Amino acid sequence: MPELPEVETVRKGLEPYMAGHVIKAADIRRPDLRWPFPENMAERIMGKRVERLRRRSKYILCDLDSGETLLIHLGMSGRMTISAPDETGDILGDFHHLHPALEKHDHVVIDMDNGARITFNDARRFGAMDLLDTKTAEQHKLLNSIGPEPLGNSFDESYFVDAIESKNTPIKSALLDQRIVAGLGNIYVCEALWRTGISPLIKAGKLSKLRATALVPAIRSVLSDAIAAGGSSLKDYRQTDGELGYFQHSFAVYGREGEPCRKEECKGTIKRVVQSGRSSFYCPKCQR
Repeated sequence: MPELPEVETVRKGLEPYMAGHVIKAADIRRPDLRWPFPENMAERIMGKRVERLRRRSKYILCDLDSGETLLIHLGMSGRMTISAPDETGDILGDFHHLHPALEKHDHVVIDMDNGARITFNDARRFGAMDLLDTKTAEQHKLLNSIGPEPLGNSFDESYFVDAIESKNTPIKSALLDQRIVAGLGNIYVCEALWRTGISPLIKAGKLSKLRATALVPAIRSVLSDAIAAGGSSLKDYRQTDGELGYFQHSFAVYGREGEPCRKEECKGTIKRVVQSGRSSFYCPKCQR
């Protein structure tokens, strides 16, 4: 499933072609994805101006001038791509793609007033779209229990120490808990723990204050590095221009079972263990 950097990369890709522009047409090509689309969704978004695009955890939120917000979740295999018609092909610059023929899994097609076409493709149909009241969007059942954004000011050392001090779960599980911090997934938690020399197996509440506080800048840095690389492409993920993300080439531990640790002073070997049904990759020699 796309994690925070992938979703933020998609949001940044969509923003120049949606924010400030009007949705000219919307083609909803099936009744549902993970759950049914909202009633009269096409009619409710057509003719509306996109005021801004923002991200909350792994959700993209498009605020419309109608007072509603279009919520988008990519699910396991969802992709959003941008294309342009022949007559306005320069809208996307030198690397634009002309409108392709619609494919079987192109479930939502949105045409903007600037000529850009936004296509949501989701082969597995675990993605979702919904319409929320903008003023109360944060109270929606999908958003109301989410913790602070890891790149925001609310996620600081003091907050994090307090949030995990009584947790009896492994630190890996605590970091994946969206109620503690938003948007983190398996890949970037493994990478942040490696950067700080913390084992994914150690109980969160047993971490010293010094080690816990070190995780905050490590989480920020690994996410920022991943966003700069366009996210990580492992299976289905693509950027809005169809390009792959490249952060997977920088993985220190994720997916590297049996390979040597990348810390020069460490002669350890990356190990994989399963925690709560998910693979954790770490170096047992330098991560304690």
